[in-house]
Amino acid sequence: MPVTQERSGTAPEPQDPAPKAGRGARTLAKVRAGLPRTGLAALAGLLLALAFPPYDLWPLSLLGVAALSLLTRDRTFRQGAWTGFAFGFPFFLMLLSWLRVVGWDATVGLSVIEALFLALLGGALALTSRLPGRPLWAAALWVTQEWARDRLPLGGFPWGRLAFANTATPYTPLAAIGGAPLVTFAVALSGTLLAWAALRLRGPGRARGSGLRAAAPAVLGAVAALLVGYLVPVPTAANDTVKVAIVQGNVPNPGMDFLGRPMMVLNNHASATERLAADIQAGKRPRPDVVIWPENSSDLDPFSDPLARQRIDEAVKAVGVPTLVGTLVDGPDAQHVQNEGIVWDPVTGPGASYTKQHPVPFGEYVPFRAELMKVITRLQRVARDFYPGDHNGVMQLGPAKIGDVICFEVAYDEIVRDTVDSGARVLVVQTNNATYAKTGQPEQQLAMSRLRAVEHGRAVLIAATSGISAVIAPDGTVEQRTAELTPAELSATVPLRDGTTVADRVGALPEWTLAIGGLLACGAALLVGRRRKPAVGTPAAGGSLNQVVP
Repeated sequence: MPVTQERSGTAPEPQDPAPKAGRGARTLAKVRAGLPRTGLAALAGLLLALAFPPYDLWPLSLLGVAALSLLTRDRTFRQGAWTGFAFGFPFFLMLLSWLRVVGWDATVGLSVIEALFLALLGGALALTSRLPGRPLWAAALWVTQEWARDRLPLGGFPWGRLAFANTATPYTPLAAIGGAPLVTFAVALSGTLLAWAALRLRGPGRARGSGLRAAAPAVLGAVAALLVGYLVPVPTAANDTVKVAIVQGNVPNPGMDFLGRPMMVLNNHASATERLAADIQAGKRPRPDVVIWPENSSDLDPFSDPLARQRIDEAVKAVGVPTLVGTLVDGPDAQHVQNEGIVWDPVTGPGASYTKQHPVPFGEYVPFRAELMKVITRLQRVARDFYPGDHNGVMQLGPAKIGDVICFEVAYDEIVRDTVDSGARVLVVQTNNATYAKTGQPEQQLAMSRLRAVEHGRAVLIAATSGISAVIAPDGTVEQRTAELTPAELSATVPLRDGTTVADRVGALPEWTLAIGGLLACGAALLVGRRRKPAVGTPAAGGSLNQVVP
């Protein structure tokens, strides 16, 4: 029988309150409770890093996405954000380990900055995990996160996009429809559907048969997202062809001081071109229509250094065909330099040129130079800031209208797309990876170039000072490639294509649509969360407060 106790006018005697744990103890308890989840998130981030070159275990990209979805499910935004950071930091630390050549402090610093975007992703995944159709919104949020990282801060840093781990997988043909964002979306959708299937399979109180039936739609959806790429045609038919030779002259030493003494890198490429010319003269190699040198193949400005100009001119005259030369030239003022690809004709000399539009922060220019140079003396290596170009790299090189893209620019959708939209029939990636030789970075850049070939239906020619140079067909197949840190020349006949892919025609629309869809899902989750909050009741004023004890 319940006992009813009424509050009368006489107040009960106060009792000693139970001792409360201190704030530090409560925080420590929360940290301990979250350690298993944090450890699993870090492990999942490392698994995702193994999906990328040089490891190329691409199925792990699905497992990484699935793990993050499970670990953020039904968490608060703050908890999800921490889980996302615990996932993202080791992921980027391993993915960007090639930056250790510059310094581990640079690797850690950039990894922290990039992991903050995955922290926001983790929070957003937690926020939307209660919405109907959550795998769809989670996949869209992966695109949202990559959209932001591609642009912020200081022009963005797109390394680590899910699409770049899937440049030779069943997902790859989707690039011809919606570019890298659609590939990322399909990979993320497969991963989140696998996570959903795991939840349905192991739901509380489910019999084995009912769990399998409940999980089947999600598994089928993941498989469909995986296989739909096989239905996408990847056009490769050529309107015309061009015979090319790619010269990889190599560098004296890999690392930060790859240039060696002045003119050493230039002499390497000039001598390699003269050997090629001798082989052509002897009938050992076919005569190319054009020759391509890599970025920084001339370490001196041929417009201000007569010896550099003479050496380039000798090599180009020897081979007898237009040559694309990569070099640094003086900028518009004494404080700037320009990273250029120059069309060098054997008769008329230097002609059209392309200046790199997207210099790399802290590598090719120093933001806030006056302030940072006082505390980071290593930045003195960047003696002059690179001046950005103001137009794309479409140029006529002999019989071919090429689209020149320099080094890291191949990671940026809009730079490559603008080049193709402006009439490039073949893409050329001039790059200098000598600083990062044998670190995995050249393989990562090669993978990006493979995706661009499929996305735009263009052959891609990579010319690297020390490797990896390559010839990539419009379907993404690597037809030829060089080893690293060795002189080499590649000869090939490649297609010149005028047709455009669906991805070329729709441009950035898929990315913006999916990114905004992810943001709208977050807004919907906030609205639903507010409506579900229980109303807070207050006791009526006056009278006694009854407490019923069973």
